[in-house]
Amino acid sequence: MKNSQKIMVWFLPLIVIGGLFYPLLGYLVVAMMAFLLILSFFKRRYWCWNLCPRGAFLDIILSKVSIKRPLPKLFTKQWFRWLIFILFISFLTFRIARAGGDYIVIGSVFVVMCVTTTIISIVIGSITKHRGWCMMCPMGILQEKVYEISHPKTKKELKQ
Repeated sequence: MKNSQKIMVWFLPLIVIGGLFYPLLGYLVVAMMAFLLILSFFKRRYWCWNLCPRGAFLDIILSKVSIKRPLPKLFTKQWFRWLIFILFISFLTFRIARAGGDYIVIGSVFVVMCVTTTIISIVIGSITKHRGWCMMCPMGILQEKVYEISHPKTKKELKQ
């Protein structure tokens, strides 16, 4: 367990539980998304393995109860990961548009998204590897793409 995970793990219950009572905590999710996107220009998925509160929870807690079965091959397919990303962004966009500019409702949209993906990650992580969700996490695939675009391969690297 990394020292950074010992700190970051506390953000998950703060948002997932605290956000149900104080929806403005959802804006922590927005701040984290902005930070991970900026970081991904330089460090690919550094956020995922070092700073992600859900990843810390999965490593610290869920790893102790996971039955550690291999992931279904479907989870590793690029088209499936992009489908999850599109569904995630579509759901997020739809819910924000329906919020009518109400900043409390918008905060709750991010809280609900965090609660939903946390429940999914617990289910997947319990019956497969504890970090099974991370394989198809929409923010993970976005970080990978941002890094690839900001670090294009040279012709020499493409030949190898």
